[in-house]
Amino acid sequence: MDHLQSMRVFVKVADLGSFARAASAMDISNAVATRHVADLEGRLGTRLLNRTTRSLSLTESGQVYLERARQILDELEDVEQMVVARNHEPVGTLRIVAPVVFGLHNLAPVLQSYTENFPKVVPDLTLVDRQVDLVEEGFDVGIVVTRQMRSASIVTRRLTTGCMTVCATPSYLEKHGVPTHPEHLAEHPSLSLPTEYWGDERVFTGPDGEVRVRPTNVIVANNTAMLRQFALLGMGVAILPSYLIGGDIARGALVRLLPDFRLPQVEINIAYPSRRHLPAKVRTFIDHLVEHFSHSTDATMGEQWAAQNSALAPIGVETRAEQPESADPNLSPRLPRSPRPRVAVPSPL
Repeated sequence: MDHLQSMRVFVKVADLGSFARAASAMDISNAVATRHVADLEGRLGTRLLNRTTRSLSLTESGQVYLERARQILDELEDVEQMVVARNHEPVGTLRIVAPVVFGLHNLAPVLQSYTENFPKVVPDLTLVDRQVDLVEEGFDVGIVVTRQMRSASIVTRRLTTGCMTVCATPSYLEKHGVPTHPEHLAEHPSLSLPTEYWGDERVFTGPDGEVRVRPTNVIVANNTAMLRQFALLGMGVAILPSYLIGGDIARGALVRLLPDFRLPQVEINIAYPSRRHLPAKVRTFIDHLVEHFSHSTDATMGEQWAAQNSALAPIGVETRAEQPESADPNLSPRLPRSPRPRVAVPSPL
């Protein structure tokens, strides 16, 4: 008998707990289902199911075989779907959801190159700063910051990572002093994301290990672009994505703080409904995203940028006037050398 079909029948019998129900689900007779499992047991030389007139139960060998059989059948289906997808041209509307700032700074060139390659696909992009239920809201693909998707029906795949940078304006630092240790942040007004993003504490890693700080929030916003605006107005100290403020630091509008301390990297994932029967438009877009970010530093910028600029620490306050906000935020974030700050350093807590 067909070995793979016997494996499928066994898995179905184990799932449904009945030969009759498995036979009905697979549109075969009860006798055929029984023969498939018996043939499998004969080939393996061991009993997989304990049978009574009223119930079925897996033997120890049956449990081991069931787990591996599931994996084999799932992998086989994935391979078949992959081959089928290659033979179907991607077409139709592709619904994508992503965080606002990440989308604004990173997705335009991705979608441009994707639509050039697959002109029959129409991307429908939604930018939101909230947790999204992909299945319930009908999205094909989501880009999520950290691992917010916990559903068993959702597959997540790491796309890239990003560094967070502590920053403030030169004018703010002239007035309030330069924090040189994370503990000093408690004495400064904090421009923060909501607690569901960060929690109540910021965890830094420095020369002496881990430092935990509970900031004093003065403004909370769920959008890092808005927090950047508050920071540029000199309203306090902010922790923002490096890719967002690289240009501001390069032109002296913001100053990078605490260069000897690092915050945890932010993991950015691509999420999509279960890989089963994945449409060609979704599969090709996922592959395109992964390929793009494997060659791009626009989103991450972090480790390389931090390493380049750590030699410039401690950061000084620029004596020249801050340049207008209209400067390109995507300029290479190479910080100009600046004089030592002439401001008081806050005492440790």
